[in-house]
Amino acid sequence: MYNVSEQLASGSKAGVETFVTMANATFAGFERLATLNLNTARSLLEDSQVYARALLAAKDLQALAALQGTLAQPGPNATATYSRSVYEIASQTQATLSKAVEVRVAELNEKLGMAFEKAAQTAPAGSDLALNAMRTALSAANSAYDNMGKAARQAADLAEANLAVAASLAARNRKQAA
Repeated sequence: MYNVSEQLASGSKAGVETFVTMANATFAGFERLATLNLNTARSLLEDSQVYARALLAAKDLQALAALQGTLAQPGPNATATYSRSVYEIASQTQATLSKAVEVRVAELNEKLGMAFEKAAQTAPAGSDLALNAMRTALSAANSAYDNMGKAARQAADLAEANLAVAASLAARNRKQAA
């Protein structure tokens, strides 16, 4: 009985530690995102003030037309930079959360496997069919989890590749516009 209580306490402690790790990672991600948003808002406000002063200082229509072309240039670059930063924060937070889940699932699988083997050793005669079915189910569950992890990594890689292509297209369009 003591062994079971000890295992339950150990499992509960590991669950709490995983929760704390995930909560801290999530909070850090939100904190970084809030900082990015505040810095972006501050930068936009400062840029708006500079542009407003430049527009007010324009003496004629030609100066105003020249300013109009220069005012539009930073927009796409700022948007691309902001998008990359948001994606980076999200992907780093997701990676931290995924790692915490992977570690916890690996621990649970190991403990489940040991418990299953212990149960198999003490199983009554003639339960081979049921034990084999449980082994197959456990193997299938582990395989499904691995496949989901691979699919999630592929989706993240695809999103990162798409972001890189969009950034390079935006840079090329800016160069052509200039």
